[in-house]
Amino acid sequence: MQEAPAFTAVLFGLRGCLVQAANGTALPTPGALDLLARLRTRQIPCIWLDDLNAAQGKRLTRVLPDWLPGHPLNGSKGPAPDACWQALMSLQSQRLDGCVLVSGEPLLLQSALNAGLWTVGLAACEQASPHWQALNQQERERARGKATLALFGLGVHSVIDHLEALDACLADIAQRRYKGEKP
Repeated sequence: MQEAPAFTAVLFGLRGCLVQAANGTALPTPGALDLLARLRTRQIPCIWLDDLNAAQGKRLTRVLPDWLPGHPLNGSKGPAPDACWQALMSLQSQRLDGCVLVSGEPLLLQSALNAGLWTVGLAACEQASPHWQALNQQERERARGKATLALFGLGVHSVIDHLEALDACLADIAQRRYKGEKP
């Protein structure tokens, strides 16, 4: 049996995806550091994207590995695809096939869809936020359900609750690619 094709690159939204700000402190989201380490071991290039200035970027990325590059959007108007393409060019990616963007930010996801990338939406990307923590279980489930429907309505290829579910999601996308599906 032929193996599913490897991924070319994984792009991440920074805020709410890889990093969460709680009480003025930047923290890696649950599972982010382990996930990044696994992707690096598999030699899959990764990069984060976000619309922030240099000082904000430095403050937020302090909790991430030094090897992980970033691509500030610097006013790129979403949902134009150029921010994703520029991030891939900075990684020296040779092709779009096998590139995935993971984010809970609708404009960034739309940019990736417009760029021809696979997309994974995060339905519960605010787990560490005070707003999310103040919700009871039923309210969290309702918010997660609404976010899931909104992300699928946007056209994303997969939706997960958190980064800890990304490995299984990437395996599913790999199988879809193996069967010839395109983003």
